[in-house]
Amino acid sequence: MPSRQPTKIFVITGASTGIGAELALQLADRGHRLVLAARNEDGLRKVAADCQHGGSQAVACRTDVTVEDDCRRLIERALEAFGRIDVLVNNAGVSMHAAFDEISDWSTFERLWRVNCLGTIQCTRFAWPYLKAAPGKRGGQIVGINSLAGRTGVPERTTYCASKFAQAGFLEALRIEAAEHGIAVTVVYPGVVATAIRHRGLDGKGEPAGVSRLDESRAMPVDECARQIVRAIQGRRRELVMTARGRLGLWLKLIAPGRVDNLARKALRKDEA
Repeated sequence: MPSRQPTKIFVITGASTGIGAELALQLADRGHRLVLAARNEDGLRKVAADCQHGGSQAVACRTDVTVEDDCRRLIERALEAFGRIDVLVNNAGVSMHAAFDEISDWSTFERLWRVNCLGTIQCTRFAWPYLKAAPGKRGGQIVGINSLAGRTGVPERTTYCASKFAQAGFLEALRIEAAEHGIAVTVVYPGVVATAIRHRGLDGKGEPAGVSRLDESRAMPVDECARQIVRAIQGRRRELVMTARGRLGLWLKLIAPGRVDNLARKALRKDEA
């Protein structure tokens, strides 16, 4: 059985599938109470029901993080349901894979930025007053599910990298300000995880791609990804780079950036490289 910690109130965006859904289930197993947000209302309600099946309390709140009023209502719903917020997990995201000269719908840059970065900013904005600690006490926690593509450039992902670099920059700057309020900020940098996010991501025309253009032979199972995130949250860690390969790549970038560029090219599927 998972080890128990004091029950906390989690708000999780992008919780209807993938990392968000698996994270919700693992937190529910630990007895935490959840407010789950996503655009896919049917999927969201199923995840909430699965969380409740184990005895946890879970509330589904349809939310589009690109809509300011939706973000406000999400936080209001959490307060109505549980009276407080302990951890905000900014997980909602959209992927895109296209070479720069393949892009014909240039609105995709703004679309990804609005979901992957501004969605995090808006949810954090409305949760911020309720995460602050009373003087001398420990406050809440803000978690951003980012990507290694938010730390180093990846070919054919200029849109995605731009939005994820922006999210990471916001959270890293916020961390310094948040410390004086007792708020921890944790940024998570997964590599390739076995979810459908890249299949649902956009192509150069701004349409669902339906396929992944990355080599997913070493994709991390989503349950292992969620377990690592849970441990990072429990430890109120500054950041989590999930794989030894990812940590090595970031270190190597400091001393041999050209070699890292070559490794990034090899991350593409061989039939696309």
